[in-house]
Amino acid sequence: MVLGNQSTIMEFTLLGLSADPHIQVMLFVLFLDIYLLTTMGNLMMMGVIMTDYHLHTPMYFFLSHLSFVDLCLTSVTVPKMLENLLSQKKSVSVEGCLTQAFFVFFIAGTEVVVLSAMAYDRYIAICYPLLYGQLMSKQLCEGLVWVSWVLGFLDALINTLMAWNLDFCEAVLPHFSCEVPSLFSLSCSDISTNFTVLVCSAIIHASGTLLLIVFSYVHIASTILSISSTSGRSKAFSTCSSHLAAVSFFYGSAFLRYFMPTLSSPLELIFSIQYSVITPLVNPLVYSLKNKEIKVALKRMLQKGLQQLRKQRIGRG
Repeated sequence: MVLGNQSTIMEFTLLGLSADPHIQVMLFVLFLDIYLLTTMGNLMMMGVIMTDYHLHTPMYFFLSHLSFVDLCLTSVTVPKMLENLLSQKKSVSVEGCLTQAFFVFFIAGTEVVVLSAMAYDRYIAICYPLLYGQLMSKQLCEGLVWVSWVLGFLDALINTLMAWNLDFCEAVLPHFSCEVPSLFSLSCSDISTNFTVLVCSAIIHASGTLLLIVFSYVHIASTILSISSTSGRSKAFSTCSSHLAAVSFFYGSAFLRYFMPTLSSPLELIFSIQYSVITPLVNPLVYSLKNKEIKVALKRMLQKGLQQLRKQRIGRG
């Protein structure tokens, strides 16, 4: 990464969210709390689905993977943010920055495919309920999850390798984490090819999965409206509302972040925080608060835990 003909940029300085030390301390406490809640919420969701056999269905299989992906996404960005909020030297090596950018792109790309697979699952469940068990087989569900990881990996690899070949003229990154679009403004190389590839990959990958979601919900809406009973329509819609909320939170911010990489820094920060920090926190809350089966499974898990504690106390006594 050459600066002019004399010096080489070996690391970037992450400006983060604020330069005020007092605000940095408050932000550290805030994002530490968010990270701990996000970790506990997603681990709880994964644990409940894995241990309760009532939830061993395709819908909850995808939900457990969504929780895992959310946990990975927030763990790629937040710990480094927390470190920089407390340290005076807010730097990251060029290689480390590109590595973080790769994993952010990789995991975000995986999440959009998982969300589209969840939409397809709801489409089959509502539009073809009698064929649901046959169409949504264990092999298909596992295959869709593998496809999501492979597509996310390939998309991230292409864009990150192209960014790796850029020459960087600026060392100050006005962001709290490294993302591929943010690196463009630091480069003195021609980024037109990188930008074109980024937009094309976003159109093919993200828009393709979004079209599948829209297709699924158009047919779902048509089927729900054809149901005569109000209770039946309400029950059918309730199985989709949590997923629609997750799609809206993630796609809305991630699309704006990657389709419009020349946004001003404040908007970049807002969109990045929403899809990489807030969405992983909100998803388990939305699903646990709106889903009766999750609530019942949580209650069963807590009851089992209390029973085991009582048995241990009796044994010690």
